[in-house]
Amino acid sequence: MMGGNKICVFLMSAALLGSPAFTVAATSPAAKQQQTVDARQVLRASPMDDIIAQYPTMMSQGIRDGLKQTGQVPPMVADAVGYVVSNSFNSQKIEQQVAGRLQAELSNGQLQAVADWYNTPVAQKISRAEVAALAPVVWPQISAQAGQLAQRFGNTDRAKSFVRFNRASRATQSAVDTTIAVQLGLASTMAAFSSDSANFETLQKRIESQRPALKGVVEQQVFNSYLYAYQDISGAEMEQYLRFLESDAGAAFTRVVSSGVKQAVIEPVESIGEQLSQFLAP
Repeated sequence: MMGGNKICVFLMSAALLGSPAFTVAATSPAAKQQQTVDARQVLRASPMDDIIAQYPTMMSQGIRDGLKQTGQVPPMVADAVGYVVSNSFNSQKIEQQVAGRLQAELSNGQLQAVADWYNTPVAQKISRAEVAALAPVVWPQISAQAGQLAQRFGNTDRAKSFVRFNRASRATQSAVDTTIAVQLGLASTMAAFSSDSANFETLQKRIESQRPALKGVVEQQVFNSYLYAYQDISGAEMEQYLRFLESDAGAAFTRVVSSGVKQAVIEPVESIGEQLSQFLAP
């Protein structure tokens, strides 16, 4: 699972993270019913604009680290490949695609309910904790503190609530999806350096077959990150968050964003091998 471990930690709650940097202006109930809620603003009020902005770096680092771990290419070549991969992903385009799906698939009321949640002090506090846990410099801390956090929370309600959180947020599912995308990008890259003529569909089927094995590893990393990110969030605040995730609006938002990001990430991965072949051509 080359390059996958760090990616899994990064995506511990990829389905739903919050960003306090953007707020939606308050309006009267009557005005809310008359106005069409802009899905782009809702997306920016949520954490996903921050997550999506990180995708080019995240995918590049995952594939670059994976290449270096194989030892089959010089480090300088791996870094050059990372640059090509990074340029293959356009975070603005991904955001536009996801916002378009939200606008088409969620009702006006659902979009407003999501915006209202992310405008609350509790949501913003949780968002700050989540965004802080995303920083690459924090990844080693999450791994180093995993045992300590597991001992601290043990059989507490926080640990027991993970199953509920994981199901509602689709955190493990999203992390597995992105880990597979990284592995697919890595496989396409390695094919460009070898005589392997397997096409993208064949590579995709081969890597998708690893999903059950990946799930167990990823879920443990998601659990570690869950304990780390929410360690200073009270039980009452966490309950509010879980209720939002489980609500009609929260569940619809999570579902559409998760599937939208997955599709938007797979599309550029498909072209990586071809771009690298051109890059490496004499």
